[in-house]
Amino acid sequence: MERPTLSQDELARSLEATGYLADPELATTAFLAMRMGKPLFCEGEPGTGKTSLAKALAEALGLTLIRLQCHEGIDAAQALYDWDFGRQLLHLRALEAASDGHLDAEQAEKSLYDERFLLDRPLLRALRTAPCVLLVDEIDRADDEFEAFLLQVLDEASVSIPEFGEITARQPPITVLTSNRTREVHDALKRRCLYHWLEHPDLAREVAILHSRVPGIGDALAHQVATAVRGLRELELLKPPGVAESIDWAGALLALDRDVLDAQTAAHTLGAVLKYHEDTDRVLAAGLENLLAS
Repeated sequence: MERPTLSQDELARSLEATGYLADPELATTAFLAMRMGKPLFCEGEPGTGKTSLAKALAEALGLTLIRLQCHEGIDAAQALYDWDFGRQLLHLRALEAASDGHLDAEQAEKSLYDERFLLDRPLLRALRTAPCVLLVDEIDRADDEFEAFLLQVLDEASVSIPEFGEITARQPPITVLTSNRTREVHDALKRRCLYHWLEHPDLAREVAILHSRVPGIGDALAHQVATAVRGLRELELLKPPGVAESIDWAGALLALDRDVLDAQTAAHTLGAVLKYHEDTDRVLAAGLENLLAS
């Protein structure tokens, strides 16, 4: 299977068909990353649609999405490959039983590192799946050592497994890296990528997103939800709501058969949009009537 080739306009329309409404700058950067064969590095506040972009790209292109979720302490074994020790042990016992005490140790050791015992982790799976979309999510959570290791894999689109040999991708994966900027990612990685900073959408685009992702929502309710969420983002909250929370709030209101957002309904449904008790207290203290009136 060859990687799909779309024009810039075709890619934008394909993303929109999945429900992801990219602004012109982001659509252009995504197109250039694909055309130039470079990773796309997306940075921004949580909830601005970085992860969703990779999912939408995979859906729009009809490709498999392979996700590597980074976290503190992640290492190459968790990201690249491992050996199925349990199956290797069973295999070794079977060899011992069949050899009747005449087991060739060298041949037995070689047979332990057969492909059937190789466990693909996300990076190796992406190299062996051609083509695909590789999402390296929240790279800022990983440490410097892992970042340097990832840099080598992305540069060469191959990996050498000492016991097995070298594995090279037939086609490099379409790679999207995301960062919430909890720490600065090194320039060496950024230089190899096309970069885009994602902001929260403006009011008109957030309303359009709600219409796209929440079927049946009325225009008045979509405007109320989008406006209220923008007001919440202006408060000093521990976790300002992202687009996903806007969609959840609108969905919750529709599930309650509401066509307007009033203060009482907002108070009862804040759990769809706020995820910390302190944030809820702060919003209630500020006054929901003032928030909705704005």
